[in-house]
Amino acid sequence: MNSRILILALVSAALSSSVFSQTPVVPDPLPPPDPTSAAASTHPEASVAELAEAGPGDAAAGASKAAACGACHGMDGNSSDPQYPKIGGQHERYIARQLALFKSGTRANAVMLGFSAALSDQDMRDIGAHFAAQKATPGTADESVIEGEYSPYKGERIVDVGRSIYQGGVKSKGVPACMACHGPSGGGNPGPSFPALAGQHAGYTVATLQLYQAVAQGDPRAEEDANYSIMVDIAKRLSEEEILAVSSYIEGLHARTAAAAAASQP
Repeated sequence: MNSRILILALVSAALSSSVFSQTPVVPDPLPPPDPTSAAASTHPEASVAELAEAGPGDAAAGASKAAACGACHGMDGNSSDPQYPKIGGQHERYIARQLALFKSGTRANAVMLGFSAALSDQDMRDIGAHFAAQKATPGTADESVIEGEYSPYKGERIVDVGRSIYQGGVKSKGVPACMACHGPSGGGNPGPSFPALAGQHAGYTVATLQLYQAVAQGDPRAEEDANYSIMVDIAKRLSEEEILAVSSYIEGLHARTAAAAAASQP
């Protein structure tokens, strides 16, 4: 059984079981790079300030510089193992920014620190441009029916619950719609650096949101990085069931083609 099949089976089992587990579900034994570990003495924006001085990324130059990235993320940015995020089609500046945060230690991850330590600001922009030129491959959202006896979503399909959260949020908890920042089709917004999510492995999204949930009050990065703080607040308001559902929906998201969009118009 490959990792993707395992991850979908675990997500489906967790939501469809007669009694929903209250224990956080991390579908892969090896978690993704931790986006929530922060070095207390490092200001996030100081870590990335020099990127603005680098020239626009060169995708051709980035292709050779990104060779080592392919071992985990796939040569086209579509990883096969859900512990590693898909980065194909991700925004250039978002990728460069994350590399800078890894290099500075603001995002603490020993593996990514090793890869990013020798990169110049221009290298980061070039690598970002290379992966931005690729396309994310969509996965499949889980259409199983939730059967948990005490679930507020009992009888609904996992994909429908996820769609409701992604498109409309959870009003009773003050959770905004995911698409407000990440776009209706999960394409993100490169301006304020909201990442593209469409097609991302459900397991990676689940584990990442759980890491945001675990951020302690007073964490310096949550006080200094507005986008990070927003995600910490949102994740803490979501139940594990809601995290699993919206993560599954995100995996099935994909951008509509121009032809499909035109065909849907009256």
